[in-house]
Amino acid sequence: MTLGLAVWLAAAGQALAFGFDDVAQLAQARAAKPYATRSHVLPAELRNLDYDQYRDIRFKPAQSTWRAEGLPFELAFFHLGKFQTAPVRINEVTAAGVRHIAFDPKAFDYGKNKVSPKQWGDLGFAGFRVHYALNNAAYKDELVVFLGASYFRALGKQQHYGLSARGLALDTVGGQGEEFPRFEEFWIERPEADATALVIHALLDSPRVSGAYQFTVRPGDTTVTDVRSKLYFRAGVTTLGVAPLTSMFQHGENQPRAGEFRPEVHDSDGLMVATGEGEWLWRPLINPKRPLVTSFATRDPKGFGLMQRDRAFSSYEDVEASYERRPSAWVVPKGAWGPGRVELFQWPTPDETNDNIVAYWVPDQAPAPGQPLELSYQVQLQGDRQQRPPAGWATQSRVGRGFAEMAPNETQYVVDFTGPALDALPLGATVKPVVSVGPNGKVVEANAYRIPANGAWRMSLRVQQTDAKQPVELRAFLQQSTHALTETWTSIIQPD
Repeated sequence: MTLGLAVWLAAAGQALAFGFDDVAQLAQARAAKPYATRSHVLPAELRNLDYDQYRDIRFKPAQSTWRAEGLPFELAFFHLGKFQTAPVRINEVTAAGVRHIAFDPKAFDYGKNKVSPKQWGDLGFAGFRVHYALNNAAYKDELVVFLGASYFRALGKQQHYGLSARGLALDTVGGQGEEFPRFEEFWIERPEADATALVIHALLDSPRVSGAYQFTVRPGDTTVTDVRSKLYFRAGVTTLGVAPLTSMFQHGENQPRAGEFRPEVHDSDGLMVATGEGEWLWRPLINPKRPLVTSFATRDPKGFGLMQRDRAFSSYEDVEASYERRPSAWVVPKGAWGPGRVELFQWPTPDETNDNIVAYWVPDQAPAPGQPLELSYQVQLQGDRQQRPPAGWATQSRVGRGFAEMAPNETQYVVDFTGPALDALPLGATVKPVVSVGPNGKVVEANAYRIPANGAWRMSLRVQQTDAKQPVELRAFLQQSTHALTETWTSIIQPD
């Protein structure tokens, strides 16, 4: 019997209630001992599957957990094989106790593969997905997936899978290399017949940290996942990444790609931050020349997220990928998180198959070994209705010359803004751009004017880089008199 099962058995044979505190006890007990490397040796016939052979293994929908009972949520499972070699243990929590969900080869269609599943025993699963009637009552769509390390993805109505969230990021930058904690065991609460939310508990472990997580997933136009976590550290961490988001940006309006018929290819187009001091920040994403790390310091952040603001099909022209339907992920902290920074890590990618964007919160003081850290937050998967700054926001950011040639080491930005504060301006209103640049740059020209064609406001900005081998940080917003009308748009001119 595993420790995970032992905690809920009572002497009289009746099950005790199982929940977050029980997982936290397991995490604390693990963290008090040296990390135990668990070997996972798959049968050779699964290890040797190629990509297409592995994809030919499919879960049978009729075998979904809770389908026979007609419950609003259903569970389906991912098979081990190829790249998915580490099993997770999955349990169902009911009023009667905890039931281990054992691997059953009869729940899978192996296609053309010649395999001998009867000899494998209880393999475990690679992960699982939750189905729910998200878009219409006649069909249960995929709602959320937990698969690989501590990754999970969720969808709101009419959305298409894009970016991922993670339980935790350790030393994505800094330190001696990134460590990927993984969810090793799940306990999923059996829903009631009229349930509108699903509760999932998870045990996370890695060489330096063990942790307990509770996910309460509430499907809707915006699917909201309430996350509660409690972490116990075995050793120190250089960069503790809380509520990490992982996405992809290949090219966009601010970085066109020659020879590509699609104007833009990305799961997210910018990082948005609501600071604890009341400022709203927007940084358009880029596909950088070399790995690039930037951050925004604040105290008690109100929110941050990787957003897909551009929702127009004409911006992407990709019928299959449907980038205009990729969700934005907005993280809302619960309680005071103290001082720290939102960090953005971008690295080069040649195509759209690589996630090359990571954003997360880094507290100024990471807990010492033995000191627990408990944090809660929401992850909101937003579609056409998105979190916006209250006054005004950027709708597009473009880079490049117009008719006039530019001087050496000069860059031109054209940024459009909209929002209620701008819409309320009378005709003839005087609006000015407020621009600041780092010590390696000089503002050559900055203008703001209304666009007659659509009523939005445009900022044109020309900046000269003093030393082409050093970066230039930019910040700008639109102002009338002493009143800020928009969020603060930020960018960086990369060094040669």
